[in-house]
Amino acid sequence: MPLYSAAHEKVGELEVAGNVFGRDGDVSLLHEAVRMQLANRRAGTASTKTKGLISGGGRKPWRQKGTGRARAGSTRSPIWRHGGTIFGPQPR
Repeated sequence: MPLYSAAHEKVGELEVAGNVFGRDGDVSLLHEAVRMQLANRRAGTASTKTKGLISGGGRKPWRQKGTGRARAGSTRSPIWRHGGTIFGPQPR
């Protein structure tokens, strides 16, 4: 195998082992390794707000008993519109 300098001039020969470099590889294994490296390179900055990070909702929306509606403690609960997200992505 030829060895080149930074100026693209041939400076020598490099002998490599045939049992390592002289055979076919597993394409699916190579694909998996590349995907793993690319995933680890990503910053992982996707983020969602939990109910504790959303503004508002500090007061109980209606009283506990007697209204005929379900119990509710905050308007920022995950089951409400504009509420927090359960188990959403957080930065790594």
